[in-house]
Amino acid sequence: MSTSFLLRNGKRVFSVFGGVCRGTDALSRVNFISRRFIIDLSYSTHFMDFKGSSIPSSMKKLVVTKLSQNFRDAVALQTVPVPTPGDGDLLVRNRFVGINASDINYSAGRYDPTVKPPFDAGFEGIGEVVGLGLSASARYTVGDTVAYFADGAFAEYTVIPMIKTVPVPAVKPEFLTLLLSGATAYIAMKRLGDLVKGETVLVTAAAGGTGQFAVQFAKQAGCHVVGTCSSNEKAGFLKTIGCDRPINYTSEDLSATLRKEYPQGLDVVYESIGGRIFDMAVNNLANKGRLIVIGFISGYQTASGVPTVKGGTLPVKLLQKSASVRGFFLPHFLADYKEAMGSMMQMFAKGKLVCEVDCGDMAPEGRFVGLESVFRAVDYMYAGKNVGKVVVEVTPPSLESKL
Repeated sequence: MSTSFLLRNGKRVFSVFGGVCRGTDALSRVNFISRRFIIDLSYSTHFMDFKGSSIPSSMKKLVVTKLSQNFRDAVALQTVPVPTPGDGDLLVRNRFVGINASDINYSAGRYDPTVKPPFDAGFEGIGEVVGLGLSASARYTVGDTVAYFADGAFAEYTVIPMIKTVPVPAVKPEFLTLLLSGATAYIAMKRLGDLVKGETVLVTAAAGGTGQFAVQFAKQAGCHVVGTCSSNEKAGFLKTIGCDRPINYTSEDLSATLRKEYPQGLDVVYESIGGRIFDMAVNNLANKGRLIVIGFISGYQTASGVPTVKGGTLPVKLLQKSASVRGFFLPHFLADYKEAMGSMMQMFAKGKLVCEVDCGDMAPEGRFVGLESVFRAVDYMYAGKNVGKVVVEVTPPSLESKL
């Protein structure tokens, strides 16, 4: 089967036969009608033909139907036609999708107030390519495995621009943990942490999706790492990934422990909780300490989305210690993304990076399987039950799949 690009320039016609490009005399192949490009779209049959995919005519996806910080109220499960990829797009059958604290910020419309419902939910997924546009075929083919960080991941099939995808060697949820959680920790620590060997680093929510990576990167930099968590199980996990001093704040007074054991203060804090934990971190900064704010999950479920902090005294506290508070939002650092992903994937391949995944196997209703379980997974994460990155298995591997 051929795919033809018929260029109306009076000189050449380029045809693609089995991936080989060759030229012929234009006048013998083309009747001139107007100066424009004509593309034979018959290629779509070929590029959507993957025996392992069994692409249906319809699929399920999660759609934000009204703005609310209550994910269950804001999002509905809908059945829609499976989308068709454009020229530079991939159609990905999602096998796993990642759950993030910011999913409810998105459903509440906090990132872009101009976007109104309905719009698709979910930020990151991993799966197999089951269809693609012609330009995308220069880089990918059906059956390839990819991960991506883009809107609309909470779906059985997602169309993704090729430039937003990352090729991965297999559909493993561990690779999914790197896209947002791992990249946030890697880039934030590198660009904003200014880590120096021997410094003391505190990671809040250290056993969570991004905290686990902040612990490991700080340890790799030769720092003494302190991590907060909410259970002895999480404290045990933190020890296995190099955390020097896990603090279970349900059984220890966090502020008192920091004052007693680290009287010189904290050189770096990787902070994602906000509110009183943010205030505590400010109060315990060392001279020239750096507090990196990557989120404030304690406020996301409130109407404002922002927890209260003692901001009135913040300037004087920073001045007295020559300290700083530094905000980090991943989309502002995309120039660093490729290097971060490449480095982390190499570390994971060499066994030098733990990518802990929590698929809900210990959840009361069991493993998170199917898009319907995204709601449970969000609740599970906000209840603080997870160890590592919360991941939902959208579609189990088929018996016919090449994977």
